[in-house]
Amino acid sequence: MKSRAVLFTGQDKIEIVTEDVPDPGPGQILIQATCSLISTGTECICLQRKFASGTGWDRWVQYPFRPGYSLVGRVIKVGPGVDGFREGDRVTNPCSHQQYVLASPPSTRHVPDGVTDEQATWGTLSYVVQHGFRKANLQLGETVVVIGLGLLGQLLAQYAKAAGAGDVIAVDTVQKRLDMAAAHGATHTLRMPADQAVKAIADATGGAMAEVVFDMTGNPVAFESAQAMVRRFGRLILIGDTGTPADQHLTHHVLGRDLTMIGSHGPNPPPVETDYNPWTQTNMVRLFFQYLQRRQMRVDDMITHRFGIEQAADAYHLLTTHRDQTMAVVLDLA
Repeated sequence: MKSRAVLFTGQDKIEIVTEDVPDPGPGQILIQATCSLISTGTECICLQRKFASGTGWDRWVQYPFRPGYSLVGRVIKVGPGVDGFREGDRVTNPCSHQQYVLASPPSTRHVPDGVTDEQATWGTLSYVVQHGFRKANLQLGETVVVIGLGLLGQLLAQYAKAAGAGDVIAVDTVQKRLDMAAAHGATHTLRMPADQAVKAIADATGGAMAEVVFDMTGNPVAFESAQAMVRRFGRLILIGDTGTPADQHLTHHVLGRDLTMIGSHGPNPPPVETDYNPWTQTNMVRLFFQYLQRRQMRVDDMITHRFGIEQAADAYHLLTTHRDQTMAVVLDLA
């Protein structure tokens, strides 16, 4: 079977390649993809190589590099010894942008009725954000600041609303992103860079600042400003990963305000559910799908562009040159 796939062959170089895909072996399933979501921030950093040498990014991104981890499709063949999957099942899998995928069941999740294929492409991002959100231990009525309203920030604002935050203050420089955040639960929107938002947040909170601040940007400048937005004994959660960690600096607020600073990385939830921590990646995706089914969260109106797999280079060109005009970009892999 022949499959088309997206490949980064070098810095700012994209190719669509044709590959042979064998039948599934023991413990494997074969998925025919329908669509996949581009993880804008991560994939553009990988394509443009916007990171310092010696970093985790540098070790991870080796060309040729396969981008993507948000694919949805249907099971068309099941290998020996596989339980829980059958032909025709709709599934999501954190693999790269390609038309046919040999996958293992542990990394594959069922898509329930009432959730469309395009909605299901958000599954991987849903647990990346949810993992960080849980680490904040948000309490009812607390003020939340979200810096950076890209795909992750948009989901974060919705989680905050669902969890009972008091005010959800969205900070970004793009009005379109702020409008989307307001439509999904943000109570305040600040169109300005993070360093200018500190005073505005002080005004909005009567000088108290926020109990929880989420830095979704990976921007060292935003990181310093984020520390000034957190109130005494508050929490700063880092979900956006910078490509230049040497440029990040702590400020006097960390000690002066007794801040708790928490890093969050999507692959780190427990692989197995326990009574102590039941929130595996699979369980967090399942909860996200339930929110979509109940209309407690929405993603359809955040999909701004769709491209066929043969037009993948055009999609990345748009994202790297006119990112302010986009939100979610879906690749049609059928």
